[in-house]
Amino acid sequence: MRELVELDERSRAEALARFALLRPHIEDGAALSGLARDVQIPLRTARRWVQLYRAHGLVGLARQGRADRGSRRIASAETMELVQGLALQRPPLSVAAIHREIAAWACAGGHPVPSYYTVRRIVVSISPALRTLGHEGEKAYRDAFDLVLRRQAGSPNEVWQADHTLLDLMALDERGRQRRPWLTLITDDYSRAVCGFALSFDAPSTIRTALALRQAIWRKTEPRWGICGIPQALYSDNGSDFTSEHLQQVAADLKIRLVHSTPGVPRGRGKVERLFRTVNQRFLCHLPGHLRGSQRRAGELLTLQQLDQRFRLFLSEYHDEEHSQTRQAPLARWRGDGFLPQMPDSLEQLDLLLLTIARSRKVRTDGVRFAGHRYIDPVLGAYVGEEVIVRYDPRDIAEIRLFHHGRFLCRAICPELAGEVVTLGEVAGARNRQRRALRQQLKDRQATVEQLLELRQGSPAPAQEPQPATEPPSPARPKIKLYRNDRP
Repeated sequence: MRELVELDERSRAEALARFALLRPHIEDGAALSGLARDVQIPLRTARRWVQLYRAHGLVGLARQGRADRGSRRIASAETMELVQGLALQRPPLSVAAIHREIAAWACAGGHPVPSYYTVRRIVVSISPALRTLGHEGEKAYRDAFDLVLRRQAGSPNEVWQADHTLLDLMALDERGRQRRPWLTLITDDYSRAVCGFALSFDAPSTIRTALALRQAIWRKTEPRWGICGIPQALYSDNGSDFTSEHLQQVAADLKIRLVHSTPGVPRGRGKVERLFRTVNQRFLCHLPGHLRGSQRRAGELLTLQQLDQRFRLFLSEYHDEEHSQTRQAPLARWRGDGFLPQMPDSLEQLDLLLLTIARSRKVRTDGVRFAGHRYIDPVLGAYVGEEVIVRYDPRDIAEIRLFHHGRFLCRAICPELAGEVVTLGEVAGARNRQRRALRQQLKDRQATVEQLLELRQGSPAPAQEPQPATEPPSPARPKIKLYRNDRP
């Protein structure tokens, strides 16, 4: 069975759509026979999809052959968006009313008219959470889908929480400017342990949450930070961080239930917010640049990389200290009685959580150029001249992932950075320092030239060097007197 990252965009989207149909049965225990009847698919097919999903994750729901073999006619993206928009209106419309509206729109615009069953299939594929939010409002949505955090998690990795905060600290970015960094934390609700984090000067975004989640799931390099594994549910206070389709695909493939809350609603966020206060009171207050009101702690400001290293040291201490509520150290409580977390089959399963550059790179005879470095792999020999997409972790660019036509190609390494952990910020900082040094050298030379020119133009003409003394002229010899006879 292939990895999720090896599927093209169309296959992943199709698998995610099938998962959306099966989600009420998989997550909520709804009767499979009723779901199959509602979406107009054979019960045997639905059972086969459930078996494939439980055995292989989201990859199992992707078509193994041609994407259009044996499939019904798929409506256009424009038609699907219009159907979903009509289905989410308040008060809700019946499928028949939606079909009439779509038919009138298609006839007026010269588009193919979808069948009633196609419209019905699109309507029932809308997630229950989105349907509840659209039809019943935010309160009904919170009551229906925020229940996962209303009780105490009973085991490690049952519920993870993700949240962001703007640190009360000034740090230096790669250009040497003073800025306040953001901290993204993913914590385990049961043990209060930190599963993963991300530091950035950029505002909270999907990619920052995705990078923190990737770090949280995979094994850490630090021996004293053993938190890892796949959670049953991931709760976030900002649903916009989970709008990325890639993140939803990874969550469906790993069988992670994404739970969204509405911004500004504090319910269920008390534990992670308490941890933010701990970070501020026990960690930030001792660092140079800490902000307390209008006061700033003196000292040389840290870079983002230095702050990252110090925060890792703080976590090692935090995980070994007794928590005031659980009366156990977070790491000890997470391990419990030999707790073994469920892990992905490979790190490639998480590659969709990596950052993707906006433009592709061309494979050259010496490899792929990215961020001023050269990346090589034997597989690239067959793709010279081809365009590839780069996915990478900005916290370690010694290795990048390359994709060709939406499919995973290889992991390319930089020989100069092999065996090291180098962040993209460090590379940018080194470039900026080199650029500033060259600019300073250029200024110094220009200043020297200007000083010489001013000296030459403003000073009097230099005195002529004294000529060597010459011998006085010898007295003229008296002319020889000529007699008359001697004259010619």
